[in-house]
Amino acid sequence: MAGRTGGAAVPPQGAGARPVAQAEAALVRHYRRLVRLAYLALPADRDRHSRVLAAHAAVQRALPSRWSRQPEPPDGDEGPVYAALRLRVLRAALHPAPARRLLAPRVWGLRLFTPHGGEEDAALDRALGALDAPARAAFALRAVEGLNAERTAETLRAAGVAQAEEAVTAAAGLSGPAEPEPPAFDPCAVRVQPTDLLRRRRTRTAALLVGALGLTSTAAVLGGAGTAVPAARPLPAPPAGAATDPARLVRVPPELWQHTSRIDFTAWPTRGDRREDGALLGRALAAWERPGPQSRAEPGVDTAPPATPPRLLFAGTVDGTAVVLLFDGQRLARFTDGPGGGLDLARADDGDPTTAGAVVLRRQGTAVRYLLAPWVDAAETRRIDQPDAPSRPLDHPDGVTAAAPAGLLTDCQGASVLQLRSSPAISPAAEKQAFLLADLGGLLPAHLTFTPPPDRAPTADRTPPPDRSQPDREPREATGPDALQAWARAGCAVPDATPGVRQLTVWAFAVQPLPQNAGTAAWFCLRADRWNGEGSAATAVLLPSARGPQRTGGGPGRTCGRFEPDTVGWTWWRSPQGTEFLLAAGSRRVARLTVKGPDWSADKPVPDHTLAVDRPARTSVQLEAVLESGSRIVPLPR
Repeated sequence: MAGRTGGAAVPPQGAGARPVAQAEAALVRHYRRLVRLAYLALPADRDRHSRVLAAHAAVQRALPSRWSRQPEPPDGDEGPVYAALRLRVLRAALHPAPARRLLAPRVWGLRLFTPHGGEEDAALDRALGALDAPARAAFALRAVEGLNAERTAETLRAAGVAQAEEAVTAAAGLSGPAEPEPPAFDPCAVRVQPTDLLRRRRTRTAALLVGALGLTSTAAVLGGAGTAVPAARPLPAPPAGAATDPARLVRVPPELWQHTSRIDFTAWPTRGDRREDGALLGRALAAWERPGPQSRAEPGVDTAPPATPPRLLFAGTVDGTAVVLLFDGQRLARFTDGPGGGLDLARADDGDPTTAGAVVLRRQGTAVRYLLAPWVDAAETRRIDQPDAPSRPLDHPDGVTAAAPAGLLTDCQGASVLQLRSSPAISPAAEKQAFLLADLGGLLPAHLTFTPPPDRAPTADRTPPPDRSQPDREPREATGPDALQAWARAGCAVPDATPGVRQLTVWAFAVQPLPQNAGTAAWFCLRADRWNGEGSAATAVLLPSARGPQRTGGGPGRTCGRFEPDTVGWTWWRSPQGTEFLLAAGSRRVARLTVKGPDWSADKPVPDHTLAVDRPARTSVQLEAVLESGSRIVPLPR
């Protein structure tokens, strides 16, 4: 095969249909592999949607209707038919000239994207964009096909590359992706986003001809059997400025959330009395396209303009001020018109019925007006420090609430939270319908959850055997009596209450009987998880007669989360009789606690996971917990 630059190697016409059938079988078997090859080799000046379609087109059109001569056996171990198909795919990807432009499958009403990868994948994508087409093809042959440098150069020459060795050398400077088959470079594992719901609803042409795309690698439309798919015209790239054109905003019908399995911001309908105000929408999009001094982004949020037309969630007048709310699949953008307004951006991807339950529309002092999700049936407010007080109804005509009190969550007194109840259409179980959201000063309130303590009832001899067969308890909605009590007692010790926090959890991990019959101490681990994946935790103890929780440690990391569910903490305590004690407590899998001071130590098994050591004076100590598995953990930094 090396050295041929003409048509792909094919068998003679008289060979009948069997060689074509063999080629079709090879293409189906290796479809995903060939599409990945084409995607990496295609020009980098295309957007991801166009590259996905062009990659599938290059592979699907690699199957000829007839053969002309028998392919030569390759030097490697792949079959000659596959090698011929690979060569045709490479040529199509390397030479998408105007006279020979790829005819991409047609997709109406959808934009297709490969999933976002990590930082290493993004860096690799940028590096590939700086290479010319032959070098990208060389990288693809090395990364996808596993060819060595010599075989890569031979294949490139057969595909018509004059300076194949130079292309191989240029590609050698790039490292491969972090994963063997990263989703960021897999056009068969795409995310789908609608673009023109309103136009299709108006024209009643809701047909989506994904057609010959073959996303599940079955590739049943490869030309062998079934009805033929007519050739489609090339799908042009979106015109410049399309993403910031008010006429192209995506508008979702009001009933979509009742018919989709994805309940997040993509299911929010377009609302507001100014949703047809083109001038207002244009100003909002212009503010996103060209951020100015009045633009604000929560920490870590990309401020770049949207790549595709965003969804219009709201455009209306709130307290005499025009407000526009947009969503591009990753970020929420709130535009406030007039003096003192501007653009606010927040991360909001991969939401759920709770985290996508409300957005702050307007803030005046300590009062907040929210736009609620369409699946919210009832809205109330309640004081976080008054768990026994009834909640207060909150009016929300057309989803826009009346002014609701907020307050700082880290203030142990005075903070108010939203209590929302979702429709039975998405939460049939009544106990799962209600949930709490707390305003943290940003666009999105944080979801409050609660993890109860392990099931055990300490006895006088302090040796209850907890049921180790039970799994760790998962966070649940913080609306029950125990959850409200826990938040009232320990909620103000959360480690992070700033904009960008997605969920806050209070976990009551231990209850410790105090020496000298002085009552009990309640131990909590409080966790904050942000929209960008970062998180932090803090341990706190609530002692008798204390006015609030005492923080015993904290810091960033995965402690008290599902990946690191074990924790331990300690503190000094003076009994009513004046005796100094070191108190320590661990979570349910802590079997032994070791404490070391300057001239003393204590090392004891702890059936109830707690320890109290009386000392004459407070000194620096080191605490270590041994888990049932033998692993060791230490407290969070103080």
